[in-house]
Amino acid sequence: MIANYGYKDGSGEYYISIDTDKCIDCAADRACLTACPKHMFEIITDDYDDEVAWVKKECTRALAYDCAGCKPAGGYTSLPCTTACTPGAIKHSW
Repeated sequence: MIANYGYKDGSGEYYISIDTDKCIDCAADRACLTACPKHMFEIITDDYDDEVAWVKKECTRALAYDCAGCKPAGGYTSLPCTTACTPGAIKHSW
């Protein structure tokens, strides 16, 4: 299942999508938790009793700003969260 966290406003759509099927089989020992400089991710137990990553509620309304430091304009060539997620479960919409 693809879980989407974020929002849409007049400036665009800002979503982080997490493929929970890939996240369940994480071989990176949940590296996304420490890779994100804003610590936006945490592990929860979903409706199917699987442990998966999600974006914290308090972060979902400010993704465009919180993620800006990791985008190319912030000096990164790749996003730390997507690089750390070896199963490829994390994607950004912008």
